[in-house]
Amino acid sequence: MSLSPSTLELFDQYVIPTYGRFAVRLARGSGCRVWDEDGREYLDFGAGIAVSSLGHCHPRVVERMRQQLGELVHTSNLYYTRPQGELAKRLVDIVGAPGKIFFCNSGAEANEALYKLSRKFGNEANGFARTSGGTATGGTANPDAPLRRGIITMNGSFHGRTLGGIAATGQDKVKKGFEPMVEGFTHIPFNDCDSLNDAVDAPGTVAVMLEPVQGEGGIYPVSAEYLRTARALCDRRSTLLLFDEVQCGLGRTGDWNGWDTLAPDVKPDAVSWAKGIAGGFPLGAIWVSSRPVQMRSGEVKPLCDLLGPGSHGTTFGGTPLICAGALEVLSIIEDERLLENARNQGRHAVEALRALQSPWIREVRGVGLMLGIELAADFGSRCALPAGKAPSIYMVERLHEAGLLTIPSGTHILRWLPPLNVQTTEVEEAVRILSSVLASLPCH
Repeated sequence: MSLSPSTLELFDQYVIPTYGRFAVRLARGSGCRVWDEDGREYLDFGAGIAVSSLGHCHPRVVERMRQQLGELVHTSNLYYTRPQGELAKRLVDIVGAPGKIFFCNSGAEANEALYKLSRKFGNEANGFARTSGGTATGGTANPDAPLRRGIITMNGSFHGRTLGGIAATGQDKVKKGFEPMVEGFTHIPFNDCDSLNDAVDAPGTVAVMLEPVQGEGGIYPVSAEYLRTARALCDRRSTLLLFDEVQCGLGRTGDWNGWDTLAPDVKPDAVSWAKGIAGGFPLGAIWVSSRPVQMRSGEVKPLCDLLGPGSHGTTFGGTPLICAGALEVLSIIEDERLLENARNQGRHAVEALRALQSPWIREVRGVGLMLGIELAADFGSRCALPAGKAPSIYMVERLHEAGLLTIPSGTHILRWLPPLNVQTTEVEEAVRILSSVLASLPCH
């Protein structure tokens, strides 16, 4: 059926061009597959950039959302709703430590809440309270203690596209045209313990923020040594340790928490989530520890209570509709043993990709179902790509032609982020498609 005006014409005329879109016009999806407006089928190994945890239109999620649509959709956060409370408890249980949850709509918003938590901590608290026999002990009020507002983030990181998010992000490309940057962020080399030690010791440092697995940066996991060093340094300096698990959290690495895959003995002071938390519906959240904090006034209160009434808010975050859907998504991940599936299928994919031994591939990296395929450094010259054409974009377009959706990262990396319920046959199909496209490349 011919559509008039066409989808591309509608976008050209009415949609602000903030995205470099590929010429694929998707119309429907089921499981790990999507179809475009012409009925052409694609194997979806992008999953909405790690959002569609269960693929498309999982029947249990569809039914639960239909039920909630007929009961209550939105109330605002002036009132209590049961699904939000139940989802908050579920997320606290997933972290495995006492704390509380704030709900918002996206990863960028979740990270903004972490920046505000850090500012509040640095402006109003002296640091973490001492404990004696499991009970926090108060101290002398010290309202004149130096303020701390500096947040340390990592080179190669990505924390969103708000003004705070681009200031936090350790990539210059997202900052261009939006100067001056929000003050207070310092970027250091990723996985460099010496640089971390120097940064945490710098006067005014209030928080260290990192992604346990850098996703948009190219699928780079943090080392266990680095996580443990960060925790020890933050404890020594009474500094917050913040984890951005927007892409790597809630099952993507094969564990509920990305840090549990890498260093399960380490716990953050706060963590941000979004993307896969609700399987395709817009939801973000943060967990904040109940660790006691010594306020400048002399009062001791839990860290999770620093953002009190009037200090932060959202209109749509945590609606009964979205929370009901998120609870169903998390239940399905558990019921269908998808954490184990993510580990097994991720391991199988890495082994199969490495077994290709393709001269076009420099390296294959993977943590669960976060897979990075780095192309050879001379890919562009060997394929005689036009000036300015990134090899990653070229390959994504070729893979689209072959029926596989993947996500580019930088100039030379392909990301595979399939649904957590991807099957062995689908992994092998994706590897065959990639192998066929690589074999067909012109070599100069």
